[in-house]
Amino acid sequence: MSYLEWAESQLAEIELLTSMFPTQEELEMTDQLALAELRDYVESSDSTDSPPPSRPQFLIRHKLDTASMERTDVILSCAYPSEYPSVLPEITVRCVGLNRVQQTQLHTDLNTYLMENCQGEVCVLSAVEWVKDNLQLFINKSLSAAPALKKESVYVQEVFSRLWIYSHHIYNKVKRKNILEWSKELGLSGFSMPGKPGIVCVEGPHSACEEFWSRVKVLTWKKIMIRHREDIPLDRQGEDSGTVESIDSLRKFTGFEEAMFDPHGNRGNHMDLGQLYQFLNEKGCCDVFQMYFGIEGR
Repeated sequence: MSYLEWAESQLAEIELLTSMFPTQEELEMTDQLALAELRDYVESSDSTDSPPPSRPQFLIRHKLDTASMERTDVILSCAYPSEYPSVLPEITVRCVGLNRVQQTQLHTDLNTYLMENCQGEVCVLSAVEWVKDNLQLFINKSLSAAPALKKESVYVQEVFSRLWIYSHHIYNKVKRKNILEWSKELGLSGFSMPGKPGIVCVEGPHSACEEFWSRVKVLTWKKIMIRHREDIPLDRQGEDSGTVESIDSLRKFTGFEEAMFDPHGNRGNHMDLGQLYQFLNEKGCCDVFQMYFGIEGR
């Protein structure tokens, strides 16, 4: 690739990130001059093969729900080398819930993931999704390394999770069978919608949802990610309190099913999104429709 092609990829990714993180609280360009120079370089009809000297840098801020902390602030600091995406970007993750050792390990594992899965492609969004999917594991390790609390003050709080998974498509019969069998094996409820795009929702104990995701994500996919997740600590403290939350009381689905919504198209691989919206609305979770498709359902 030429410097101009690299610059075009960089600008296209920044515009995508800007649309996904529209506020400055979510996405902050720390060097506006570098962005202006990059845009001018791409749009100028006489762009040479020499890139601008300054490089785009930006921060992506997230507030993530985790089992151990109510809301965890996570900041990804990103900088583009001139040859990106042929080389990896410089990404640093900052999170108050991690000690220094876990912070270092997170960076190592993230870079390994990007090298194995995203080399030669824009990957900042993939990095964001990877951090969202894996941060809890590093926080758990960080907490386990901390001095132990007195035995009488320690109890394990159970967590209910609901994962909303997006895939570019789900056609393969073996994958569809795995999704159905694994959800049943792990005691998860929810649904899967095959076709293009593919949607999977699983809900139940946090550990079971994480196990399901760990199995699914290692299969061969064109693209798969957790689009949204809900982690709800169960209120089990206080023996004299009235009702006690349970996993089953928080479920929105009964059992797990493969849902089809009037398949159409040349290959019969597209679903009626209006019917999907009605299905989600009946389950009390129509808000995720906009997260998947960027539009409000009707």
